[in-house]
Amino acid sequence: MKPRRWLYLTVGIPSALVIFLFLTLFFIPSRALQGVIVRGLANEGYIFHASNFGKAFPFGLTAKAVEIGDDRGPLFRADTATVRLQILPLFLGDVKVTAQARVGSGKLEGIWSHRQGGELHASGIRLEDIPFFPTVTGASAKGILQIDARLRGRQKTARGEVKLDVKGAELAGIKIGGTPLPDANYRQIQGMLKITGGKATLESFSLEGDGLYVRLKGDLPITAPLANAPLNLTLELMPKPEFLEQQKFVFLLLTKHLTSPGHYEIPIRGILSRPALP
Repeated sequence: MKPRRWLYLTVGIPSALVIFLFLTLFFIPSRALQGVIVRGLANEGYIFHASNFGKAFPFGLTAKAVEIGDDRGPLFRADTATVRLQILPLFLGDVKVTAQARVGSGKLEGIWSHRQGGELHASGIRLEDIPFFPTVTGASAKGILQIDARLRGRQKTARGEVKLDVKGAELAGIKIGGTPLPDANYRQIQGMLKITGGKATLESFSLEGDGLYVRLKGDLPITAPLANAPLNLTLELMPKPEFLEQQKFVFLLLTKHLTSPGHYEIPIRGILSRPALP
């Protein structure tokens, strides 16, 4: 191939694509673009709301008061959210998208590349600003959340890891399948999720509380949609005698899960969006 022709192909095609994308975003109304997102999430069983939905220069979308939920109520809220398509990677034969969101006093930052996969980082997010907990588990949650996640591939070829850390957590009113779990304050919550071979495995997930130590283990398959992934988890509760005495009514309800003195093992089944006890 002649150098000049090679130059036309490597520069001309991405340039034409950039111009096409610009004209497409320029002429399509923001309301129509929002409708595409609403219908796409509705196909997965989710409801999308946002105010001040519009375009972000040069190739992006932005919105305020973003809310994603299902038939039970809201699962995620963000004060602001912006998604942008990066121009330079197009000239290198890649598609790269970045995203930023403000959630209360915290922030979310994500990036996805067709070649390199995706990353998600969350910092300074208060658990009370995440409606998932009261909607799904009926819990009142407090604490400061940090997440670092990396993912490569899709579904069966997916691989990566998710690290989670919560400082000063307070969890109260948690119910799984109508069964209450103990209320407790936790100095620290730490978790590591490994993704490989089409399956996500909890390598470690522990909650260190005042009088109570909790450990969650198990796995779930990577499915589409992920919300329908069946759970194969076990929740271990190891209360100290004084803590057990303080919440003896709750532990009486959990007696059938007592495997040894001071050690409870509770199987969690159902699906990711609707956990249940067998």
